Amino acid sequence: MKKSKKAGILSAIIWGAGQIYNKQYLKGLIFLVIQILLGINIDYFSQGIWGLITLGEVASKTAGGKVIHGDNSIILLVKGIICLMILLIAVFVYILNIKDAVKTGKLCDNGMPVPDSAEYFKNLWDQSFAYIMLLLAGIFLLFLVVLPLIFGFCVAFTNYSSPDHLPPAKLVDWVGFENFKNIFKLPMWNQTFLGVLGWTVLWAVLSTFSCFFMGLIMAALINSSRVKFKKFWRTIYILPWAIPGMISLLVFRSLFNGQFGPINQILRKYGLIQQNIPWLSDPTLAKFTIIMVNLWLGFPYFMALMSSVMTSIDTALYEAAEIDGATGGQRFWHITIPLVLYSTAPLIIMSFAHNFNNFNVIYFLTEGNPINPSYKFAGHTDIFITWIYKMTLNNKQFSMASVMSILIFLIVGSISAWNFLKTQSFKEEEML
Repeated sequence: MKKSKKAGILSAIIWGAGQIYNKQYLKGLIFLVIQILLGINIDYFSQGIWGLITLGEVASKTAGGKVIHGDNSIILLVKGIICLMILLIAVFVYILNIKDAVKTGKLCDNGMPVPDSAEYFKNLWDQSFAYIMLLLAGIFLLFLVVLPLIFGFCVAFTNYSSPDHLPPAKLVDWVGFENFKNIFKLPMWNQTFLGVLGWTVLWAVLSTFSCFFMGLIMAALINSSRVKFKKFWRTIYILPWAIPGMISLLVFRSLFNGQFGPINQILRKYGLIQQNIPWLSDPTLAKFTIIMVNLWLGFPYFMALMSSVMTSIDTALYEAAEIDGATGGQRFWHITIPLVLYSTAPLIIMSFAHNFNNFNVIYFLTEGNPINPSYKFAGHTDIFITWIYKMTLNNKQFSMASVMSILIFLIVGSISAWNFLKTQSFKEEEML
């Protein structure tokens, strides 16, 4: 039997045995220690997988004035996910252990010198330095980013919600795709979902393109040769973006207060209105107010971006167009607009995705109000992200909130990916 095959069989049975057989003792010892640690903690892994499958079998209860603690489904779910992730890493290490033993054995079969452990680790450090440095960051990302994402995804397939399935007093069960079916089947969720979806899409589109075109217009005006004191105007118009958005939104919330707001008081003082305008309490006016306030907050970003793009456009293009008899409007539409769109199209898509989940503007300005009696846990101005916030923080409907998060990801991800693939800048990169 060839040495490579024998080393592979040994490492498949006992981790590191093939490396020790190939006289790489330190490397073999490391693999063996990993197997021993996994074996010592076999009960922990078995309990973790059991908890992930069952989510607990005994609920907490009160007997004789004392609380008898049972299984906590959410802790079992998190523990099970961690165990599963560690086991997947262990499977990867196990396969790596066998492949390494076979690879080293082939060197012996071919009569080539086999590097000892010290030489092997030195070569590994030189050749894979970048991966070794990224390993620690990768582990942190795995448990601080991937773990919460998997947990949120799993919750969508449970009945984790108040009042009947809220640990530790009650157990949580797996329900499969039942929550996804309820979104479209049950009227209380169906009506809310469709209503919030419609406003969320409308809000994302209007807020993105209103800020984009306002920023484009202001950048074009400021960069005009007829405008003096350009630095002054840029400074003035950039202020809304420089001030913390939450502070601005809370100020606007006071200004647009329907009863005591300064705007209504000034309008009534000068006889422009007879009754207070319900800026934030009327469904249509509230949405209009949100769009206008977001325009005030968002256009400076695009203005600054497009100002820099416009200053980089070669003036020879405008001079040639002027010689050919093109008017100012024609130069703007046929030179400025295409070049600006080419540079900013990916940022428009990113802005759309941001506005789809723009929690601050909605919540700090209206908190999703006015109340819509036909909606479940949502108001007229709630978008998906604020609806999810209310479902989790105020109503503890964690399973449905996780379903909404998955749907948001699918909607925003698919729209953003499709639009990004259609942009001219992406096509240019693909050609390169």
